[in-house]
Amino acid sequence: MSAFRYFCLFSVLTLALTVQSAVAEDSSAPETAPEWQVSGWINTEPITLQQLRGRVVVVEFFQLWCPGCNRFSIPLMIKWEKMFRGNPEIALISIHSVFEGHDVQTPQRLLQFVSEKKIRHPVAVDRHAPGNPTPLTMQAYGIRGTPEIVIIDKEGRIRFQRFGSFDWFAIERLIQQLMRE
Repeated sequence: MSAFRYFCLFSVLTLALTVQSAVAEDSSAPETAPEWQVSGWINTEPITLQQLRGRVVVVEFFQLWCPGCNRFSIPLMIKWEKMFRGNPEIALISIHSVFEGHDVQTPQRLLQFVSEKKIRHPVAVDRHAPGNPTPLTMQAYGIRGTPEIVIIDKEGRIRFQRFGSFDWFAIERLIQQLMRE
C-alpha cells in the first residue's frame, strides 16, 4: 500500500475517532433534549423543539458580549446558515442565555446585535425564573457557559454537546451523518 493510501486511511480513522470522542465527551447530557423555555424570538414566530422533530437541530447557547461566541460560535452558525440554507433536514437555533450582565444584554440590545451580525436563523431569548440569574433552558441542558453547542438528532436525542470551541469540520460530518439517519 502506498504512503498516500496509508495517509488517507489514517486521516479517515482520525476523523472517525474525533467525531466519536466529541459525541461521547459529555456523558452528563440528557438523553432526550428538553423543550426550550424562552420568552421571545427574533427572525421567526415561536418554535418548539417538538415542532422540529424529524430534523437535525443545532442549538447554539450564546451571549452577545461573549468573546468565544463572537470569535467562534456565531461565525460558525452563520457559516452553517449559508451551508445548509434551504435544507429541510436541519434547523439552526441560537438561544441567548444571559447569566451575567443582565442590565447590558437586554432583548433590545440583542435585536440590534442580531441585525448587525446579519444573523438570519431563529434566535430565542432564554427565560428566567424570578430571582434566579441562570436562565431555565440553560439549566435544563446543563450548560456550563457560553458558547455551547448542542446537536439534537431527528428523534430528539442529544448527540453532541460541547462548551467552548471544537473541531467544526468533524462536527459538520456528524451533522451530515445525522441528516442521513
